[in-house]
Amino acid sequence: MKMDFIMVRPSHKELNGKLQAALEFVHANRIKLVEPEAIVNDATILGYSIEHELQIVLLDLLNNTGPEHYAGHQPPERSYETLIRDLELWTFSVMCTRLSSRIYYKFYLYGKTFYLVSLHACTSQGK
Repeated sequence: MKMDFIMVRPSHKELNGKLQAALEFVHANRIKLVEPEAIVNDATILGYSIEHELQIVLLDLLNNTGPEHYAGHQPPERSYETLIRDLELWTFSVMCTRLSSRIYYKFYLYGKTFYLVSLHACTSQGK
C-alpha cells in the first residue's frame, strides 16, 4: 500500500527561518514600507513614531514571535499587488508589551530587506 504524504506549509522550521531572517534584516535596519500612508496611520493609532521607533517596535515583535504565532494561510498567501506580485506574505499575531496590544503584522522578505506590509492592533481573534 502506497502512502502519499502532503507537506503542510509553512513548517515550524520554515517559519523559524523566516523569523530569523526578518530579525537579521530589521536589526541591520534594512526595512522598507510597502504602504507607508497606511502604516504611518496605524502607528499613530498605536502611539509610536515610524521615524524614531519602528525598528524598536519590529525588534520587540520579532523577538517575541514564534511559529505558534503564525496567523497566515497554509501555504502562505502570495501578494496580488503589482509591486510585489506572487511574493509570499508572512503574517503573525502576537502580544506586544511595548504597545500594550495584540499586534497583527505582515511582511515579506526580498533580497536582504524586510518589507513591512501592515502592522496594526488585532481587530479579531487571529487578525
